Amino acid sequence: MNRIQELYNRKKRDAYEAIKLIKDGDWICLPLGIGEPPTVLTALSEQRRNYHDVKVMQMFAQRKYGYYDPETAENVRHVALFVGGASRKGAEEGWADVIPNNFYSVPKLIRDDHIKVDVAASMVSPMDSFGYFSLGVGADYSMAAISKAREVIVEVSPEVPYVYGNNKVHISQVSAVVESQFPLFEIPIARTITPVEKAIGEYVAEFIKDGDTLQIGLGSIPDVVITQLQNRHDLGIHTEVMTDCILNLFNAGAITGRKKNYLPGKMICTLGQGTRKLFGMMDHNPMVEMHPVDFTNDPYLAGKNNNLVSINGSIQVDFLGQCNSETMGVNPFSGTGGQADFAQACARSEGGRSFITLPSTASKNTISRIVPTLSTGSAVTTTKNDVMYVVTEYGVAKLRGKSRKQRAQELIAIAHPDFRAELTMEARKMNLL
Repeated sequence: MNRIQELYNRKKRDAYEAIKLIKDGDWICLPLGIGEPPTVLTALSEQRRNYHDVKVMQMFAQRKYGYYDPETAENVRHVALFVGGASRKGAEEGWADVIPNNFYSVPKLIRDDHIKVDVAASMVSPMDSFGYFSLGVGADYSMAAISKAREVIVEVSPEVPYVYGNNKVHISQVSAVVESQFPLFEIPIARTITPVEKAIGEYVAEFIKDGDTLQIGLGSIPDVVITQLQNRHDLGIHTEVMTDCILNLFNAGAITGRKKNYLPGKMICTLGQGTRKLFGMMDHNPMVEMHPVDFTNDPYLAGKNNNLVSINGSIQVDFLGQCNSETMGVNPFSGTGGQADFAQACARSEGGRSFITLPSTASKNTISRIVPTLSTGSAVTTTKNDVMYVVTEYGVAKLRGKSRKQRAQELIAIAHPDFRAELTMEARKMNLL
């Protein structure tokens, strides 16, 4: 047995032993989404009443663990960097916290101690012969967290891919190794495509050319757009999240990265969110690189890609072009994520185009998503100065370089027909028409 394997064996613990490294008052940092360590978090949930004032910080939680509990929030409290289904109720009711952020800035917030990290815990691939684990489903801000943490707990799963790029942690950096007792969480593609989503996808696809480099956000509409691109050639990928839709595009031969001027031939991401088929493609694939989010999402670096195209969803857009993609009024629904990062990156990119997509209505066509002003308490995710194109099932509004009056006209034209007269009247009241 070599020294590396001896070190692994010496640090191997069951989850209940590993969580003894956590102290009262600690901040625990978890990766985004699928990278969360379920065996460790299940043990923490079962033992949560033995702790006091522990915060578990994470972006876009997946599984709903026992510590999502208002009655034990003083013991272990969730802190969201991006609200998901597991954390939404707590964020709305106030027994979970939310830290606003631009995704690319989170590693710096950690390194500069604006966000505290005492313990970093993550899913990782099996260790290689040199003693390195890959954060193969999420480098995101985890590399920064590992560099700052007092304790590092890794949960090893044979289902986590070993991905190339700056996403490795060495056994010498690790405090405890836990071998996973859970299957890797999977996020399949939505099976049903509505006529509205199909129409939006077709509008966006018309703007995407052979050789473009794509950033695709999470959500049903961005996924639908990709299904329209099977016949494109030499597409590139520089995105925050690798998904099964991108896998399908890759398998169709549409992605080669040959025409990328920045990191040609490479599919760049900071996390993977999908199924085992996706993770199989990412595993030891020299074409795929996973890097921390302050590399992938930095507007300056991402904007080095010529013809960068970003596609993201939104909840509501007002006459100025301000996009609320994360709140329902005052209630948190999701988060900024990388939408603002890539809107700015596309503005820097030579030939860049960014698309905000949304159905024209909500609540069975009773509410317009194109509005004169955002609802009270709404967050502005993408600002009026960064928005380029807004797309509904009724068409494409080009806002960049347009006046307030022109923006109102463009947006009313893609609103649902039942609301256009009312929106026109409101625009006149606002002296926009």
